[in-house]
Amino acid sequence: MPRQLVLPEAVDAVAFRLLNEWQRDFPLVPRPFARIAEVVGGSEGGVLASYRQMAAQGLVSRVGAVFAPRRLGASALAALAAPPERLEEVAARVSRDPSINHNYQREHRYNLWFVVTAASRMHLDEVVAGIERDTGCAVIVLPLEEEFHIDLGFDLKEGGQARRACGATTTGEPIALANGDQGCTLPELERQLIAALQGGLVLESRPFARLAATVGLDETAVIACIEGWLGDGLIRRFGVVVRHHELGLEANAMCVWDVPDHEVSALGRQLAREAAVTLCYRRSRVQPDWPYNLYCMIHGSAREEVLAAREQLAVRLGLDRHPHAVLFSCKRFKQTGARYLGAKDLVNV
Repeated sequence: MPRQLVLPEAVDAVAFRLLNEWQRDFPLVPRPFARIAEVVGGSEGGVLASYRQMAAQGLVSRVGAVFAPRRLGASALAALAAPPERLEEVAARVSRDPSINHNYQREHRYNLWFVVTAASRMHLDEVVAGIERDTGCAVIVLPLEEEFHIDLGFDLKEGGQARRACGATTTGEPIALANGDQGCTLPELERQLIAALQGGLVLESRPFARLAATVGLDETAVIACIEGWLGDGLIRRFGVVVRHHELGLEANAMCVWDVPDHEVSALGRQLAREAAVTLCYRRSRVQPDWPYNLYCMIHGSAREEVLAAREQLAVRLGLDRHPHAVLFSCKRFKQTGARYLGAKDLVNV
């Protein structure tokens, strides 16, 4: 069903194009914002001013790379059951760790859900142990096992269904995951470039030159590295990363099912092709408390819209013959880009 997207008044026709058309295939040229200006009409300065304004308004998280899960290090979805009266306190402790890039309250006994990214599985385990020690709450850790549809961005057109299979090959087969438990094995100079790139490009005329100066490379080499990483899948996409809540997609639900292992891959591929699905993957179970292994995210402008979309796809695919749950987000405590590498990791990886 079409999304009834209500954009902020500040998003005019040109700003909409800047948000929607450059979430991927961002120009990898010395002056990318000048190239965008040629396409949308206007000036390089005007395009830069628009992106700066949208970043200040919270509509744009960053312009840069979305790295593939587990290709750089270790990552996992995690959750805990915080006593309701301590939720804010526990959430603040979780968000304080730089390894946490998403942290949401959801409607469930497990009421705090967060993503941990780290340079290695050992580091990830240390982060989780620290949260358990400081909060007194047991954490369930749910590593990614199979990705079907991950981080394509958001098509903001009403009813937009244009999709690119970033979570699958052209044959529709899920991408096999590299084992990131041992951490990043790239050469040191490339790790330094990734660390500098994680926060996004500086919004200026020659952002790749600025990035190059940070790590002691030249502009051409930096662009070539990014092109190479896109080609081999280390970078999932490169472009504008939007904040869905600020753009009118205020409701989202994590929908989960407990599917027999021999069925989950085929069903996951079917689910990933549904237009309403923004993310879809398989994760490890944690028995007996969390038996679910198939996940999808559905975003919409209202709860009723999300529930209707979920009902339609569940009926169409026969999903609800399996045990299931729907976890709407209640509050966003943190949302930033994943940071696998920092100064400490560059020394120790």
